[in-house]
Amino acid sequence: MKKLTAAATLLLVAVLLIAASRHLQAQQENLSATVPVRTVVTVLGKNFSEPPAVSRDDIQVYEGKDKLTVSEWTPAQGDRGALDFAIVVDDELNSDIGLQFNDIKDFIREMPPSTRVALFYASNGTVTIAQDFTTDHEAAAKALRLPFGRVAAYASDFLSLNDLMKRWPSTSSRKEMLLVADGIDRFRGDIPESPDLEANIDRAQKSGFIIHTIYARGVGLAGRNFFRVNLGQSNLSRLADETGGEAFFQGTMTPIAYAPFLHQLSIALQHQFWLTALAKPGKKGGLRRIRVRTEVSGVDISAPENLYVPGLEGK
Repeated sequence: MKKLTAAATLLLVAVLLIAASRHLQAQQENLSATVPVRTVVTVLGKNFSEPPAVSRDDIQVYEGKDKLTVSEWTPAQGDRGALDFAIVVDDELNSDIGLQFNDIKDFIREMPPSTRVALFYASNGTVTIAQDFTTDHEAAAKALRLPFGRVAAYASDFLSLNDLMKRWPSTSSRKEMLLVADGIDRFRGDIPESPDLEANIDRAQKSGFIIHTIYARGVGLAGRNFFRVNLGQSNLSRLADETGGEAFFQGTMTPIAYAPFLHQLSIALQHQFWLTALAKPGKKGGLRRIRVRTEVSGVDISAPENLYVPGLEGK
């Protein structure tokens, strides 16, 4: 009888060990069936105030109803704080933008010493370099000039941004830009929106660009047309919102001062995190709607609306 009891015990132990082994194997296979999805997230308190502490355990990432595992939540500071930041000025702006130049120059000068800053002008569907990426912030500030104030043949901020993203240097730094423009597509029109806006957003989301926007009045009839101005501001707002950036406006005219907006943007840049979540790959890589949430009260999270998920062919 005792021999039978001992045999039964050994059998039970063997069954439990096999079950545990299979469970561990299933977990490992499940983990290997995921791919890392990486992005930069901005965490702020209400009205650009200092946010409460937010840990990795406080962050939830969802694709549809599926909750994804968060494998990285690291402040974009110190060794992880590298930033390449481009300021893109529309060459079709009214000359009154010059009243804001001191605010823009102060914003450039006050950036962290390690931040590489570049200055570009958008015109004719491309960008021209006024100052390439540099840590010499004084040189970048001095490169600021008045826009030409004339409409080019292929006048589209969104074609120009696409050109810049294609030419952006390959680094592991955060990639962000500030577009100073009226958002009006004078080349292909923007009713109900620019046909190049969607492609612009897709490229930014796929390549990990965050685009911030600030409104300035443009030249010509379009710049004085209330309906076109509202469409342009809508374009700018969507461009920022869907790439995880900030959009700044003050009515339908160039704001009296940019300093308050640029101060808020500086606060946003100082409160960013690297986020990596594990998602199930499809056969091919592509953009997918992934939401970043937290239950910590008093926190505003900005993240791209879609993230690029690699496919099985990339594993």
